[in-house]
Amino acid sequence: MAVKELTRPASAAATVDEQVRRIVLFNDEVNTFDWVIECLVTICDHTPEQAEQCAYFVHYKGRYAVKHGSYEELEPRASALAERGLTVEIQ
Repeated sequence: MAVKELTRPASAAATVDEQVRRIVLFNDEVNTFDWVIECLVTICDHTPEQAEQCAYFVHYKGRYAVKHGSYEELEPRASALAERGLTVEIQ
């Protein structure tokens, strides 16, 4: 029985910039639920229900990944969230 070696095509090899990243939103004692929800709907294109769920996760867990994508996609969104007073980080 022959064993075939599986190889990844060159086009499938991800560079650092192409890797899936995430915007992590951190809990704080300053911003209201309504403000966080409004920001997530406006900036991250969440539905109101999705934004509300994310806000609760952030509140109870301390942080939550609210958006996934490439660094190029996430950086402007993370900056916009930070400009509105939210504490975020791209990981």
